[in-house]
Amino acid sequence: MFEATTILAYRSDDCAVIGGDGQVTFGNAVLKGNATKIRTLYNGKVLAGFAGSTADAFNLFDMFEGFLQSRKGDLLKAVIEFSKAWRKDKVLRRLEAMMIVLNNDHIFILSGNGDVVEPEDGEIAAIGSGGNFAISAARALARHSKMEPKALVEESLRIAADLCIYTNHNIKTLELKR
Repeated sequence: MFEATTILAYRSDDCAVIGGDGQVTFGNAVLKGNATKIRTLYNGKVLAGFAGSTADAFNLFDMFEGFLQSRKGDLLKAVIEFSKAWRKDKVLRRLEAMMIVLNNDHIFILSGNGDVVEPEDGEIAAIGSGGNFAISAARALARHSKMEPKALVEESLRIAADLCIYTNHNIKTLELKR
């Protein structure tokens, strides 16, 4: 578990949304409150979020985008090849980091251990120190409300921020419409 952030992804029939908070911590101190830990990749067709070191995030995002480019945007093929490369690289595999990548058809959680996990329901995934709080809130809201996906992600992250000391209320989201 990373004392780093909260990233939440949600995929519906109509769109895909990713959101993250802005808190960057170092030990028991907040260094920054407005960091951006999510981004679009592959000409805006893939969303990605990162939990772990900020410097590592830039390298891993760039590396993953290279795999997307070489696989012509095929997310499934890109995550498998990226995961193999991440796991084999002696430096990268030591990173304490995780990523969520998604498009309108899939969500994947990736780690340096070689993990490629597609959530059982294929709709909701979360990483980071507040991930369990965010995914719990998102599942409840998805089952018991008619919230739009973007609003559902934002509210779930606000709930996580109320509970997790490593997550703040400076929430950013990105969305892909079908």
